[in-house]
Amino acid sequence: MNTKSVIALALSIFLFGACKVNYTSKDYIKAVLKNLDNIESATYYLKGENWAPGDTTASDINYSYVKEYDNPSDTTIGSKFVHLNQNNPAQLEFCYDGHMRAVVYNDEKMVVLDSFTVRPLPFRPLTPPFFNYAKNILRYALETTDSISLDFADLKDSIYVKLTIHEDSQIEFFGKAYHMPPSPYTYGNNTSIYELWINKSDNLPYKVRREMSHNISVTICKDYELNKMDIRDFKAADYFPAGYKIQSYRMGGGRSKVHELLGKTAPEWTLPSAGDMQIALSDLKSKVLLIQFTSVSCGPCKASIPFLKKLGSEYKKADFDFVAIESTSRNLDVLKNYMNRNKFDYKYLLGTKEVLKSYSITAFPVFFILNENREVKKVVVGYGEGTTDMEIRKVINDMVIVKI
Repeated sequence: MNTKSVIALALSIFLFGACKVNYTSKDYIKAVLKNLDNIESATYYLKGENWAPGDTTASDINYSYVKEYDNPSDTTIGSKFVHLNQNNPAQLEFCYDGHMRAVVYNDEKMVVLDSFTVRPLPFRPLTPPFFNYAKNILRYALETTDSISLDFADLKDSIYVKLTIHEDSQIEFFGKAYHMPPSPYTYGNNTSIYELWINKSDNLPYKVRREMSHNISVTICKDYELNKMDIRDFKAADYFPAGYKIQSYRMGGGRSKVHELLGKTAPEWTLPSAGDMQIALSDLKSKVLLIQFTSVSCGPCKASIPFLKKLGSEYKKADFDFVAIESTSRNLDVLKNYMNRNKFDYKYLLGTKEVLKSYSITAFPVFFILNENREVKKVVVGYGEGTTDMEIRKVINDMVIVKI
């Protein structure tokens, strides 16, 4: 415990209450930023939500218990942190120690380590812990020369701050702000929006909402305790589950097992469709069946839709059929909205953890091509417009005898 930092934080909070504060000004943001700068460690419960733009319900909700440390020696993220299971704080979900990130796969009793050398980038692609994230957003709002606008609202017990970034490229915060390179998987307006809610009681943020053209995320922090831990006590390996295999990350994902189904009978399933029907694998009788594991939040998955719509019209129904299985959302309304926005009507099913496990799905999209006996004849991981189209068409053509 750092006594000086506790005193500094308490003093800054006291000074807020000792004078009249203009809550809707950059001076207030500066004062909140000072409070954030005085946080050397924090523990809290975190709720995270992800939304597809246009949806009215979250496609993914997760909860965790977080330990966060300020780490100025790390010039990328600037923090060390660990996400633990909210119901079992001894169970690791994710951690970052300033040099590598570790992801736990409990089903396979494996910890995958990524030291960011396999795919070099100008940033480290991970979401920073809550207070680090809020701090860097506010610092950017005060110091950037980018085209931005700031809006404030006094909500009685809290202050609402909206940062709108009017740039040609979207801005993400991996520690500091980064202008993201152009991508075929971002679409729509490139305006980036960050919203923060700040408690008047201690003048610290408790909620952050991020809105991009392709994804909306919300994080809510509660029950936090500040400056009660020492960063020198943090060792990532202390959180690794006993008996788990340690594996290094490799391109294409930390692990890959989809090839194990090649030549085998595809696992059976019965899943609800966006059309409110129960559809089983055994219900689909075509000579060739294409199954795509997809996600409403996946850019390459969305890019594949025009190809899939066209593919479905190229063959006789008895020869070829196609079904997509949603792998991240657990909400049928999200699927229906996604279908309407992207104007497709092929079979779109709501996946389960059991189905994902049985097909060894670790990334999206993944395509399985099955013969009439429902044996897996081909597995294609990822999507590249043109190249993947030709690869899948060739396999189907080789398997289909009679074509329209």
